[in-house]
Amino acid sequence: MTVLDVRRDGPVAVLELRRPQRRNALDLELCRALLVAAGEVVADGARVVVVTGEGSSFCSGADLTGVYGEEFLEALYGMLHGPRGLTALPVPFVAAVNGAAIGAGTQLALACDLRVADETAAFAVPTPRNGMAVDAWTIRRLADVAGGGVARRLMMAAETVDRAEALACGLADRAGTLEDAVAWAHEIAALAPLSLAHNKAVLNGAGDADAEATFAACWASDDVREAAAARAEKRRPVFNGR
Repeated sequence: MTVLDVRRDGPVAVLELRRPQRRNALDLELCRALLVAAGEVVADGARVVVVTGEGSSFCSGADLTGVYGEEFLEALYGMLHGPRGLTALPVPFVAAVNGAAIGAGTQLALACDLRVADETAAFAVPTPRNGMAVDAWTIRRLADVAGGGVARRLMMAAETVDRAEALACGLADRAGTLEDAVAWAHEIAALAPLSLAHNKAVLNGAGDADAEATFAACWASDDVREAAAARAEKRRPVFNGR
């Protein structure tokens, strides 16, 4: 049985974690599958990628019944924010958070650029309850997205944030279901790909040289000329990412 379902809906790809018997907990196989599939759908032309979980949980964390050592940590963090990970790929990722996103589940949601939360969504990073730790990227990303106060409550008091608070603090961007997340992804997919790639790179901490390169690529692109033509012709632009 596959641990990850990959499907396309036009310019949008959907990656669905499929370990419902473990509440979609991440193990070595699933981390590696996510890394490979994300790279493949982007290379195949997907303009936006939606990540979700099968059943009633987005992702309940790391699967502590499986291999949980250096090899797993390298696979997890490589998938999240390594050189070929979700944060490095030049298209927007949208997390459709259905149910619990605990520990590595919150990390996976944070690696996405946007988060849509259904009514059962909940976020937590309960490392003080199990004596473990997450990397510095996770803690800093959480503080950047949700604010320092919420990050301290999750990391220092092992609290859980429900959908209402996640929406209030910015940990979730919209309320909605998987269908709502896919619909939003289609809206985003109609935007200029090079602009989105530049914005994502800068928001994720690209160095000056990389940011200057993506900035220059936007201004030299056919898409910027297409936008000007569309304005003159009073129509919607059709962007090709070139």
